[in-house]
Amino acid sequence: MRCGRMTDMLDALIVGGGPAGLTAAIYLGRYKRRFAVIDAGDSRAAWIPITHNHPGWPDGIKGTDLLARIRQQAEIYGPDIREGMVEAIKPIDGGFEVTIDGRTVTAANVLLACGVKDNDPPLPGVEDAIRKALIRICPICDGYEVSGQAVGVLGDGPLGVREALFIQTWTDDITLVHVGPPDALSAEDRDKLTKANITLIETACESVVLENDTLTALCFGPDHTLRFDALYAALGCTARSDLAIQAGARLDDAGRLFVDDHQQTSIPGLFAAGDLVRGLNQITTAEGEASIAATAIHNRLRGVLP
Repeated sequence: MRCGRMTDMLDALIVGGGPAGLTAAIYLGRYKRRFAVIDAGDSRAAWIPITHNHPGWPDGIKGTDLLARIRQQAEIYGPDIREGMVEAIKPIDGGFEVTIDGRTVTAANVLLACGVKDNDPPLPGVEDAIRKALIRICPICDGYEVSGQAVGVLGDGPLGVREALFIQTWTDDITLVHVGPPDALSAEDRDKLTKANITLIETACESVVLENDTLTALCFGPDHTLRFDALYAALGCTARSDLAIQAGARLDDAGRLFVDDHQQTSIPGLFAAGDLVRGLNQITTAEGEASIAATAIHNRLRGVLP
């Protein structure tokens, strides 16, 4: 059922049109609920050149194609999917008051599926390199594709060390390019790299150059250039949790949103799914959490879930 102008209280409002938000839309649509999806159009999944670890796609699928297919499936059930930016969420009696591009709507439940933003290295050419899979952001997703290759890891502190060690699952030719201050790496971190035979470079990187779309060159000065088959950015990501914090939701010890077994935050009726909740940052995880959240919303509307 389309929501028209959304003047009456919705059963639910989904914030985010990525894999989690669109999966929740499929479920809520099949539960015949009245809801809307607000999509800012910046899903992290759209950056994926091709993913090979999503079940059902043995030859892989582009992130944009996967998003289009999930959206096509969701639209079968008639949700109101519209572009927009959610600016505020305020708990009110019986639900939430949500401000979208300056106008206000109300919903009995809200599902946050707005994901995270990667902390990209401050280098020219980074976005183009990510889209061409020459700079990668998820070894869980595509580590297999760099098997036996020369890999550079751009890191800043212990996270870069952990990522470099993790990538040894697929290749032994690894260089950690530490872009942070020297004291960000402890003696223990350095010892781990030495024992694992991982090369450590602490010279400032000036630029990234794509060579024939097959190699990535890191330039450390006019006379110092290193070439890799692939680079990994291990600079972490920032959860898009501002709306939840503004509404008063609790964070866990890792700074992600705290949720219960039903994906409900510390605020009744406010749910969250996907990268916003856990640090694994996997599409399949986001989809599973979204199905849990959507079912919990349905049951809450039925009076089964508080």
